[in-house]
Amino acid sequence: MGSNPGKNTYLDQVVAQSAALEDDLRTRKPVPLPPAAPGAPAPRGALAKRADRVVAPPKGEGTGPVEVRVTGFWRWQTVLVPPNAFVVHTRRGKSAPMHIGLGVSFGFNPATDSYLVVPGAMQTILINAYCICSELQGVLVQGYVQWIIEDFGTAYRKLDFSDPEDPMRLVNIQLREQAEAAIKDKVSTMGVRDVLSDKQPIIEELTARLRAVAEGSADAAGNGHGDRGLGLRIVTVQIKEAVVSSSTLWENLQKPYRSEQNQVARLAELAAQEVISARETAAHRSAEERRIENDRELADLRARNEAARFDRETVEQLRRTTREHDDQRAVADLAQATALHALRLEREQHDQKVENLRRRLELQSQELDAALARAAAESQSQHNAELLALERARVRVDTANTQNAANLQAQLVDGLPEIVAHLPKPAELKSYQIGGDLSSVSALLTQIGTVVETWSAAKGSASNGDTDSAMR
Repeated sequence: MGSNPGKNTYLDQVVAQSAALEDDLRTRKPVPLPPAAPGAPAPRGALAKRADRVVAPPKGEGTGPVEVRVTGFWRWQTVLVPPNAFVVHTRRGKSAPMHIGLGVSFGFNPATDSYLVVPGAMQTILINAYCICSELQGVLVQGYVQWIIEDFGTAYRKLDFSDPEDPMRLVNIQLREQAEAAIKDKVSTMGVRDVLSDKQPIIEELTARLRAVAEGSADAAGNGHGDRGLGLRIVTVQIKEAVVSSSTLWENLQKPYRSEQNQVARLAELAAQEVISARETAAHRSAEERRIENDRELADLRARNEAARFDRETVEQLRRTTREHDDQRAVADLAQATALHALRLEREQHDQKVENLRRRLELQSQELDAALARAAAESQSQHNAELLALERARVRVDTANTQNAANLQAQLVDGLPEIVAHLPKPAELKSYQIGGDLSSVSALLTQIGTVVETWSAAKGSASNGDTDSAMR
């Protein structure tokens, strides 16, 4: 079927698949553990390794290892099963399982008990079936099957879940081989075009065969008590792709459609070219007409623009000349106005100077008048003061001339407190007795005058004695 006529590629593929299948169907035994000492408890690590599936399944198959946790020691152990895994627990001497179901945990005695744990998740099988159709051409059909355990009580008795790495490996291989055989049987009765265009007959045939094997068949009454199959349930069957193995055949199958599509495309291209050519000619003519019309309109527009430009230049030249003369007249008027303003300012300054001089003269005259008035007033005041002084002296003289002894004694009595206040502090106290007739003021004053004269004489003699002592 390949490019080399002397080589049978399909036969080589079949032989290789058979060898691989024979190797896959061999049961993989776990490595035996060394025997434990009598009466000694089994190591927890060994039990956990024996119970857990720690090796992942092949890509596209299985759900991974089942992690089973074992607790306790020696004969008193407990197996904890995940909730998504099936388990069957048997005991020596018991014909029926002790425990069976999904996610069931139980007590475990290594000396008498045994158990099997299987994943309960849905399994997916990838299928690559190399088939020969009715036209003796190689076709690769790719699909997948999804299944799940429905009756574990039937499944664990009929199927081999003893692979320590992946319990589902052998079951998936068996179901995949049955699926490939069903696909090959169906494809052998179909043509290449039917296989490529309609995959529903293959899906129906594959679904019917797998369900007959996995789910079994009901009894004649149809109440489901007949053959229970393998205890499995087929969830879905799908065909993803169908590919012709020969590239030459694949190209030949595509040629009629491609040729037809090329013809349609070419005719459409020619029709489009005709339409485009006609439209291009019409467009070219319209473009040429528009060009001529545009040239004429441009010429008219240029002429109008030239005339408008000449008119603008003439008007602008006239405006500039008029503006220059107006500016010259305005400058002359401004110069004349400036000269007149300067003369007016000079006249106003002269008038201001004359007015200031007049005011200064008036002010000086007023100051002179005020000085003369002050001098006259001072002379008059001095004269009046002299007259008053003369008048006071005359009045004092007249008053002194008109005074008698009684007035003098009265003035003396009035001035006694002042005279006493100016007298020095006495160093000694002397008392004088005044007698006689004191009925009149004059007699009293006479006695007081006598006392004063006596005291003055005594004081004068004392002071003269002090002077002589000092001189000696």
